[in-house]
Amino acid sequence: MVRRKMGLEDIFVDGLVYSVLLVLCVATIYPFYYSLIISFNEGIDATKGAIYLAPRKFSLENYEVVFANDQLMRGFIVTIARTIIGTIVSVFCTGLFAYSLTYKNLYFKKFYMAVIIVSMYFSGGLIPFFFLLKSLYLINTFWVYIIPGLIGSFNVLLMMSFFREIPESLIESARIDGAAHLRIFYKLVLPLSAPIFATIALFTAVGHWNSWFDAAYYTSDKSLKTISFWLMDLNNKVNFTSGGGSGQMDGGRSATYATYSYTAQTIRMAAMVIVIVPIVCVYPFLQKYFVKGIMLGSVKE
Repeated sequence: MVRRKMGLEDIFVDGLVYSVLLVLCVATIYPFYYSLIISFNEGIDATKGAIYLAPRKFSLENYEVVFANDQLMRGFIVTIARTIIGTIVSVFCTGLFAYSLTYKNLYFKKFYMAVIIVSMYFSGGLIPFFFLLKSLYLINTFWVYIIPGLIGSFNVLLMMSFFREIPESLIESARIDGAAHLRIFYKLVLPLSAPIFATIALFTAVGHWNSWFDAAYYTSDKSLKTISFWLMDLNNKVNFTSGGGSGQMDGGRSATYATYSYTAQTIRMAAMVIVIVPIVCVYPFLQKYFVKGIMLGSVKE
């Protein structure tokens, strides 16, 4: 292939494009990096500012304060259980529902589609939703995290779009061979739809991991609180003296610490890093499927 010689105009345009992309990249990544280095810096020293590339006074004190909370470990366990169970069950139910809606002869198909579309734009309100959960005996139970978000309308539409791209001839061949609907779904549709399932799983897992609202309002049982709730609660309950000093935190039992140099900023950054790191570690393994999944609406030949 003959390469076209680049002129001054091409060089200028490429340089401008790369410069803009570099600025956007730095603007996107640096806030996370800044949170990381501040979380590893001594609190009082961080108040002096001028920390840009690395911790000026390295310290693990901020993480010691965060993890000293007894309830934090229980919050980790609840959040991990919620994320794993909620993601698996939600993706499975959403996939089955979306697959059933791709059948042309499905009874009441228009009604189901109307319910999906309406629920995307309208809700019954917070108070009626709370009373609904209460009537279903979900308040103060682990399942209040799982059942209300079992099927997402937007996720159903995404999966339906993907399932429609599967050749009808493959499904017809499976039917001729005597395969039932569930067998077709497990043996044929599921393997061919790995990209969309991975994409929906990532969306759902991130939502479960970061959620704190339902833990704050739908359960009063401390053993069911999630890590996001406890980290927010921890940040609110840490008492600071002017310039650091002593801090006190209630983690199920009162724990008074000797002189600490942490500040509100460094505690907040440490808590942020703890919540973000697990998702950042999982994303690279799903990236290739995620890219395929988000191309659902692209132009096809």
